[in-house]
Amino acid sequence: MAVHAGWRYTPGDGQWFATIYHGFNIAEGCAWIVCAGLVLRRFLIHRKSAVETYYAVPFLAFAVTDFVEAWEQSLWLIWLKLLNLIVLFQLRRTIMSRYYPTAKLY
Repeated sequence: MAVHAGWRYTPGDGQWFATIYHGFNIAEGCAWIVCAGLVLRRFLIHRKSAVETYYAVPFLAFAVTDFVEAWEQSLWLIWLKLLNLIVLFQLRRTIMSRYYPTAKLY
């Protein structure tokens, strides 16, 4: 069974939207890496639970999927991103309610 990309980035093809979409996904991937770093930093400062290290993993996974999406988009990638987002929200709810109940954002 072959995996077919719904869209592929081809540098120099002259499509302005593809160039913007590619750049946006690279920037978004970098932003997810920063989020993972902030979570790990918070863990290193407060050391409330090792579960926080697991909370950083979906951020890094989301960064990887954005870097992949910068080059091509496919149905399996969208489903993987959705699954990752569900895990991220579940972990966020657990971590924030259990260890940082007064925090509003971070």
